Amino acid sequence: MSSEWLQALSAWLGSNPGWLSAGLFFTAFLESLALAGILIPGVAIIFAVSALAGQTAMPVLEVMLWAGAGAVTGDGISFALGRLFQGRLDKLWPLNHFPGFIAKGEVFFRLHGGKSVVIGRFVGPIRPVIPLVAGAFLMPWRRFLAFNLSSALAWAPTYVLPGYLFGSAVASDFEPPAHFYPVIGISAGILVVIYLLFFRFQLGLGHSSRVYQGLAGLMARYHITRRFWRRYTSQRPAQAGEFPLPSLSLALGAGALFMILGQLVTATGMFAPFNNLALEWFAQLRSPLLDPVMILLTLLGDPPVLLAAAALSSLVLGMRGFYAAALHVAGAALLATVLVWALKNLSAIPRPELVLGPPESGAFPSGHATGITVFSSLAASFIARESRLRWRWRYYLAFSLPIVLIGLSRLYLGVHWFTDVVAGVLLGLSISGLTRASYSRYDNIPLTTDSSLLAAGIAWALYIVWYVTANWSEAVVLYGSVAG
Repeated sequence: MSSEWLQALSAWLGSNPGWLSAGLFFTAFLESLALAGILIPGVAIIFAVSALAGQTAMPVLEVMLWAGAGAVTGDGISFALGRLFQGRLDKLWPLNHFPGFIAKGEVFFRLHGGKSVVIGRFVGPIRPVIPLVAGAFLMPWRRFLAFNLSSALAWAPTYVLPGYLFGSAVASDFEPPAHFYPVIGISAGILVVIYLLFFRFQLGLGHSSRVYQGLAGLMARYHITRRFWRRYTSQRPAQAGEFPLPSLSLALGAGALFMILGQLVTATGMFAPFNNLALEWFAQLRSPLLDPVMILLTLLGDPPVLLAAAALSSLVLGMRGFYAAALHVAGAALLATVLVWALKNLSAIPRPELVLGPPESGAFPSGHATGITVFSSLAASFIARESRLRWRWRYYLAFSLPIVLIGLSRLYLGVHWFTDVVAGVLLGLSISGLTRASYSRYDNIPLTTDSSLLAAGIAWALYIVWYVTANWSEAVVLYGSVAG
């Protein structure tokens, strides 16, 4: 497809904005369809159509819903085609001209199983092939649908928001604050370094590492430490036991950093200049372009949304007989809720006064940052446990995105100081690590998925839609800037 064709399509949609919804749906549909997705530069078209949607001020939630629906439909048809042509995929046009795609897709599916439907959605050329391979390998359709719908929740904003924000910026008179690009570049660099250190640290504590083996030998010397090590080592059939050293280290390390930060914030004013500087920078960044996106993100991190996810997860795990996992998920949610409430009242740090209706609770730590960190990191740890050690970082990376985005939304809206959000993330990581380490002693069988997960996912998605719709008007008013 030539660039001239893409320009012509963009020009036509720009002249006929009523067709943008259909354009978003069919672009995502074709990009996800196995037979067409290989040939069509879907990412470029989605960016262009999303940019047009941003220029016409089409509601961002509507944009993501249309694109997500198209992607889910395309993957569903690809899955059905895989069932229909199983054993003959290499003879199906245009796949017969790209045999390498099928081979790579099959290897990827054998390696990751059902999770490949989620991971593959973000992996370049094999993306439209994975649902086809899943169908050919006779993956149960209920399980496929669960992975398909859940992955679309992450795919839609990832692929749509960049173009939408670009188009909105072009159509507005938005001017970034001073030093915008250096701040973004330095912040991104620091975030990358933190990620690299975290992944290096976590992988360096795996059961095959020297640190792990050395500590295991040291703990085996004494009766008490040997009992502790054995008690918390997971025992799965046909697998070597795995002590939760990374989770325990995360709990202790993040907890220690949280306590140090808490002491410095409450007993000294050393972070006040930086907090004020960050608050002023984000206040200058506010614009009608970004406000709806940030309000949506912050609503997704509201306690009712996350507690609903915890309740549904515990219910599904309990119904399937994973009672220990259900209790640990519920316990983590309860612990996070109680600790945040207690710490806010004990610290009594006032919030910034930059919005028309600031929350009445204290600022430190951020409850949104704590909640989304517990939710995302626990979900990542449970999923990553079922994969090879060297691939686990991918899940942690993917599930860290909601933490970053919701944390940024709290800073952007001016309802938290920078240290509040950092403290919330540290507290959430500590709770998550402690929960995962505690659960390890009951980790005797793999956690599997079935139709109950699909039902819970659909119920949660419907609840999110209802919650955002019901609270949107009030949130727009409450989070309105006092500067106008």
